[in-house]
Amino acid sequence: MASLSTTSLSFKAPSIQSTRISQVLRKASSFQSISFGRFHSSKSLRLQISCAAKPETVQKVSDIVKEQLALSADTALTAESKFSALGADSLDTVEIVMALEEKFNISVEESDAQNITTIQEAADLIEDLVQKKPATSEAS
Repeated sequence: MASLSTTSLSFKAPSIQSTRISQVLRKASSFQSISFGRFHSSKSLRLQISCAAKPETVQKVSDIVKEQLALSADTALTAESKFSALGADSLDTVEIVMALEEKFNISVEESDAQNITTIQEAADLIEDLVQKKPATSEAS
């Protein structure tokens, strides 16, 4: 079993290759949870990483997706809902990204936009971009 805090990561499993784990950890900017499955063989390791955006961000993204795809208000969406499964084509996805940019006052690079396939991915990217955005002075 592994545990993660904001400053440390500890493992209680024998012979985990730290280089592989560190490569995975470098790709994620924040973690809500990390869990390791049991070893079923000497070389098998299951790694699950969750980089969850705030629930309100996920809800705002869901609302925009419903609006852009003209889905009924009672359509149940989850963070794992895939745009393609909801009937979105590539043009719909571009329109969703444009609506997200407008709503959150951000700019999404084309390379990042092409990697958004779920509500969770969109919400995570939004929070990452909002965090990186320079703070604006609101003094009058």
